[in-house]
Amino acid sequence: MNRERGVSHYGISRTFRVFFDLITIRFLLRYLSRPLHFFGTLGVVSMFSGSALVVWLAAEKFLRHVPVMGAHGPLMMAAMGFLLGGLNLLAIGLLGEMQVRHYHEPRHRAPYSVDRVLRSQNEEHSVSE
Repeated sequence: MNRERGVSHYGISRTFRVFFDLITIRFLLRYLSRPLHFFGTLGVVSMFSGSALVVWLAAEKFLRHVPVMGAHGPLMMAAMGFLLGGLNLLAIGLLGEMQVRHYHEPRHRAPYSVDRVLRSQNEEHSVSE
């Protein structure tokens, strides 16, 4: 069916905005009340990667007698970055978890509030019958 009037404003840029809005909603619904699940997972993965690199570099140094700073200096700095970054992400997740619990538990609040409920006339007739 053809448009009767005007030109559609729905283009590829709007498709991307809708897509990113859906990702944002999915993220908020999943992690709003559990920030440690998100930041903790990233932190643990980062710390595990950094630890694996450190173990490999230590094996290179002590088993193969390779000068690690000369041969793998940037990789060693990346390993330290992964370790410290993962530790920071884990700490951010713990702080976020504490804030969520501090906000919700004293008053047993839900993570959302309903301002008002809107009903159409058809719904009002079916509810009253």
